[in-house]
Amino acid sequence: MNPAGPLRAVVVGSGHRGVLYATYALEERTELIITAVVDPDPVRRDRLGDAHGLPPDRRLASLDDLPPAGAIADVAIDATMDADHVPTAERLLRNGYPVLLEKPIAGTAAEVLGLAETSRRTGRLLMICHVLRYSPFYVAAKERVLAGDLGEIMSIQMAEYVSFDHMAAAYVRGRWANSTRSGSGILLSKCCHDIDLLAWLCDDRPVRVASAGSRRLFTAERAPAGAGTRCVDDCAIESRCAYSARRQYLELGLWGMYAWEGIEELGPEPTPEQKLASLASDNPYGRCVWRSDNDVLDRQSVSIEFADGVVGSFLLSGNAAVGNRTLEIVGTRGELSGSPDTGTIRLRRIADSGDQLYREELITTDVAGQAHGGGDLKLVADFVRAVRGEPVSVSSTKIENSIDGHLIVFAADRALAERRLVELSEFAADPGVIGGIG
Repeated sequence: MNPAGPLRAVVVGSGHRGVLYATYALEERTELIITAVVDPDPVRRDRLGDAHGLPPDRRLASLDDLPPAGAIADVAIDATMDADHVPTAERLLRNGYPVLLEKPIAGTAAEVLGLAETSRRTGRLLMICHVLRYSPFYVAAKERVLAGDLGEIMSIQMAEYVSFDHMAAAYVRGRWANSTRSGSGILLSKCCHDIDLLAWLCDDRPVRVASAGSRRLFTAERAPAGAGTRCVDDCAIESRCAYSARRQYLELGLWGMYAWEGIEELGPEPTPEQKLASLASDNPYGRCVWRSDNDVLDRQSVSIEFADGVVGSFLLSGNAAVGNRTLEIVGTRGELSGSPDTGTIRLRRIADSGDQLYREELITTDVAGQAHGGGDLKLVADFVRAVRGEPVSVSSTKIENSIDGHLIVFAADRALAERRLVELSEFAADPGVIGGIG
């Protein structure tokens, strides 16, 4: 590693997340350069390779072809699919690479704790892509908590409302729809961001968890009369269905990064005719939302008790007209509430004198035009600083700071499956559960 020059990175997994993190190297060339890519898919491998000017011998099909750290790369960005996180990250750490690992860390508590131990034993940094910690909205909320503006935290309430189109694309038809196939339930694959934020904002150890939830909407029993098995093949109501694959993916151009990945070999922009033919054939995104193989929940609530008495709650609702997140924190001196989608935080502090019961302050954060409020690339920048041994931000997602949120998720899924209150101490040496309920 050259301390005076940019870090050299290998991207392992060149899907849209890997491509996004790698753009930091295009914007900050003195900090990071991409020197290799590993992906079994030649189309994706070459797409990232072309963007970063990689020679053919740096476009690798397997980790078997990647030499240990220091030869062609200093660090690794692991953006593989959920089920591949553990084997790839373990191998990279053992081969000397500091690793930036896409969330979720792993599908079980034992695997999460095992990766943390591998990082400790090898002495190699492992950071997790909890990018929302780097969003200006949540950074501002954390700073106000740390400044003592709220006093001692009493309760934290958070919610994520997943839009109906996002729910259909990712969690009914898509790659995270089936917990057996993806290796995780929706609370882990979608909401580990939110649960991580809740634990990070509270900054206390969780001790017990309860949960309720179900999958009631996207089931065969709820299919309307006339619904077929594929939108553009045998459905009599497709032209007036809100979930029409033709309308959402072809006419409105939504979620193309998912819907057209099966025909990437046709070029960067398949024709409308090719896309329509794909939806009519074996493209999973052409399936009826009521007749897919999804088993993940479409609603779930989680209640958490922390060691110092803070109570936290999280709500997932999976069929909103508009996607949104909300946050409310109540403390002994005031309260904070807002939504990252607007970027505005309302801070109310209890007044101890004067003619007003409380004093209100509006805090505006810049979230315009950037997914996750620009948190994706801020995360990569913090990873670079951490590798160099420089001071990291308050948002730091080092593995040791990222475990509690995952353990809460595993406890919630167990609590729901077993209909009981779950103690976090159960996961000290326990494999945990994967959340999928029919």
